[in-house]
Amino acid sequence: MNGRAIGAGLLTTAALVALGALPAAAAENLPAAPTPEQAASAPQTLDTLSRFFARDGALARSAAAPRVEGGSVPVRILSPDFVAGKTGAPVARVEFRASRAVASDGQKASLWTVKQPGGWQVVNIATGDDEIRYAEQGGRVLPGGLVFREPQIDAWYVQKGAKVLPLDEDAVRAVGKNGTSLAAYRERVAEAYGDKLPGSAYARKGAAGGYAPQAAAPAPAPAPRAAAPEAEPAVSVASAAAGAGALLVLGLTGTVLIRRRGGAGEV
Repeated sequence: MNGRAIGAGLLTTAALVALGALPAAAAENLPAAPTPEQAASAPQTLDTLSRFFARDGALARSAAAPRVEGGSVPVRILSPDFVAGKTGAPVARVEFRASRAVASDGQKASLWTVKQPGGWQVVNIATGDDEIRYAEQGGRVLPGGLVFREPQIDAWYVQKGAKVLPLDEDAVRAVGKNGTSLAAYRERVAEAYGDKLPGSAYARKGAAGGYAPQAAAPAPAPAPRAAAPEAEPAVSVASAAAGAGALLVLGLTGTVLIRRRGGAGEV
């Protein structure tokens, strides 16, 4: 895996709240803007990025000089309607948009923005630029294809027509290096997650914290929220359990999450 936590991309927002997957403490609100790009490059967002890049003494906050490169990209997550076999359902649905931010020392981060009543707002900052990088890779591998993530196994794919191709090692393990057909992929995810969709007995009993492969053990309880660096009390750190599906809830509260991807998951 590439270090991401297994997210809850197929969960309803109500399930996320019930599971306590959201951090209890609210962080500062970043400004809303007419476009994701404007929200990502707003002065207050750049100031937050400076603190983010300076965490753990990586570099001086005053030297971070963050910049946002290029436009935002839509980030799609495997759709529960597709898993359920609903006629005409696309394989994935857009959950948020992501922009790449770069520090003076080369560190990269992904800014996640969602549409609010007042405009687009950054609701999460994650280390690395997976979302943008895989969107770019998918465009090269299958031009015009739809790039999406299967959060339960942290796999990235690109789909076009009847073809589904892997973009990372997790996806290769799932569908093979040459990919699979859309129909075969649908059969695979239906078998793996069909009994774990929102509204299922699995979800109703409170086990929907991120779907494991069908034979796996029950999903673990959300990890405790790590404390923010002492010098930066306004910046909270999301728990490992807060996945892409949490964005809808987080956006409504105006909470900004600072997620740090690492080899042992996110803290």
